Amino acid sequence: MDDLIPRAANSSPLTPLGFLDRAAVVYGDCPSLVYNDTTYTWSQTHLRCLKLASSISNLGLGRGDVVSVIAPNIPAMYELHFAIPMAGAVLNTINTRLDARTISVILRHSESKLVFVDYELALVVSEAISMFPPNTKSPLLVFIADLGSEDSPSLSAIEFHFSYEKMVQNGDPNFKWIRPESEWSPLTLNYTSGTTSAPKGVVHSHRGTFIVTLDSLVGWSVPKQPVYLWTLPMFHANGWSYTWGMTSVGGTNICLRKFDAQTIYSAITRHGVTHMCGSPVVLNMLSNFSDAKALKSPVQLLTGGAPPPAAVLFKAELLGFVVTHGYGLTETGGVTVSCAWKTKWNHLPAAEIARLKARQGVKTVGMTEVDVIDPESGVSVKRDGTSLGEIVLRGGCLMLGYLKDPEATAKCMREDGWFYTGDVGVMYPDGYLEIKDRSKDVIISGGENISSVEVESILYTHPFIFESAVVARPDEFWGETPCAFVSLHEDSKKSKLKDKDIIEFCRSKLAHYMVPKTVVFMEELPKTSTGKIQKFVLREKAKKMGSTNSTRSRM
Repeated sequence: MDDLIPRAANSSPLTPLGFLDRAAVVYGDCPSLVYNDTTYTWSQTHLRCLKLASSISNLGLGRGDVVSVIAPNIPAMYELHFAIPMAGAVLNTINTRLDARTISVILRHSESKLVFVDYELALVVSEAISMFPPNTKSPLLVFIADLGSEDSPSLSAIEFHFSYEKMVQNGDPNFKWIRPESEWSPLTLNYTSGTTSAPKGVVHSHRGTFIVTLDSLVGWSVPKQPVYLWTLPMFHANGWSYTWGMTSVGGTNICLRKFDAQTIYSAITRHGVTHMCGSPVVLNMLSNFSDAKALKSPVQLLTGGAPPPAAVLFKAELLGFVVTHGYGLTETGGVTVSCAWKTKWNHLPAAEIARLKARQGVKTVGMTEVDVIDPESGVSVKRDGTSLGEIVLRGGCLMLGYLKDPEATAKCMREDGWFYTGDVGVMYPDGYLEIKDRSKDVIISGGENISSVEVESILYTHPFIFESAVVARPDEFWGETPCAFVSLHEDSKKSKLKDKDIIEFCRSKLAHYMVPKTVVFMEELPKTSTGKIQKFVLREKAKKMGSTNSTRSRM
């Protein structure tokens, strides 16, 4: 046995890019992408991706070069998940909700060489480029017009070097896509937008993405040729890997540029949707839609982030959504813990079913180990559902590390072999875990992670504000929203500063989803004996304020 070693024939690097070759053969005449009145087949998508990869390669871009995309859930965004790495480059999808300053930081930090820009986001990207320091080389820009309308006033206002469709048209249909030299070669670069004051660049390999993609299909029991509705942004950890996953099973991807509850229900009916992913906000939207009617056929809905409230789960399932709750991070590339359902639980009362479904669950089949440990001792916490510890992971889908940040990489991927998530949770006697708190005061609003530190840093730039602290306040629609507690300088206390003034101040400096929805004025913020602001006290105050949308309170 010792003489049997890996050879070239059995050591091809694992990569999800090969899924597209197979889809073109097996599902060639089946629909791949549907957007408004446009439908592509898998053979067409395969050809378009090859030609696009060819055009990217002809620009002199290849291994190790970062190519960025900032676009909503449209066919181009899906195609670029294959075309960019098929040219050998590294795919960087950028959150469309970010402000120009943050986009500028990401483009400079990643040293992006080429940026594909949707027409609706042209101005914010132009502003981001204008913030580059003098003598800094700007990336080339590719304009993505809406399908059927290649001409746009934005093209004349901003210096775009190429148009998306022309790059597709001019590419070589016989292009041999560039396979990774190693399965450990980088495939994607995703920024943890908002989790810290300086977003970290998460790098995933071809190997890790291949593993999490197949793992996600198995964990969710995805069949061949599902009809998948894209409500989860593809820029969110590459759509939790389902961008590549739907290709492997020949699914039909229903793309939506924008949506509300009516749009989603209409798409489900029109296209016979079988699967969709979304944050608890989407689930809440669908459950509380006034014109909602029971679905003709069940729709599998995978949700993640903050646990969906029991009442929302109950409503959604009455309508015909079969909800699965999962847990993952940008650093895991997709869902790595899911609430694997047991048949015997179907006979429990609705309230108990909802409570069980709200738990994050157990490791997926592709993960090696998941645990909740005492971060000081490294020992597993008691499986009693109350003992708190940090959630740690170990498995092949974990990131390679943070770009240009070895210290942060070493801090979370430690010598003991665990990846430390920073999330606090408990483990139940049956082996299922549940998150109890988010470390570092991350606020999850509508599926977006908001750094309280970043919002506070903006508040501190206001000339009247002496102290500030931002915590999560429960919100019926968004799950959580930022709640700012502030105290004023002594000479500013007689000012007529109002909460709306502070909100507008933040709105001018932050992405809108990060702006505090509530401002609470206090004479002095609560502190420890060493002068540290007691956020847990403020968090309790925010909770007691309830899930309303009022934006003014004085204490």
